[in-house]
Amino acid sequence: MAEEKPLLLTQEAYNQLKSELERRQGPIREEIIAKVAAARAEGDLSENGGYQAAREAQRKNQGRIDELTVKLRRAKILQAPPAGEVGNGSLVTLDVMGNEMQYVLGPRDLSVATHYEIISPESPIGAAILGTKQGDTVSYKAPNGRDIQVTVKESKPLPSEA
Repeated sequence: MAEEKPLLLTQEAYNQLKSELERRQGPIREEIIAKVAAARAEGDLSENGGYQAAREAQRKNQGRIDELTVKLRRAKILQAPPAGEVGNGSLVTLDVMGNEMQYVLGPRDLSVATHYEIISPESPIGAAILGTKQGDTVSYKAPNGRDIQVTVKESKPLPSEA
């Protein structure tokens, strides 16, 4: 079996995913079980739309439980680099072709703990800025083949209340 790649999360993102897992394994699961039982009591399951809907909700909930379980098992709490350095967990302000934009550099799963847009470090722009410092200008190749210049105007650790 291939080794699982760690999933880098902030402590806040980890806590939110763990909280969702607990809700899905507890109150949400119990509510769905009650709906399945109530629909089953109506009889003739083959034409019972309520039963079918409750079973579908049960499958979706279990799928999300399985997904969260894997993510939390792979989770590694990231330590953002200090201000001025760009790495996973950095809140960066970029100048992209004259437009100022603010992003968090890190995996998409950080979105549960922040209102900022996320740039994956595996994306062309994310790979270009990863490891740079405040004030650096780098370029990356856009999907259309153009070279795009990016200047890191500011970089700081993602605030915990983000």
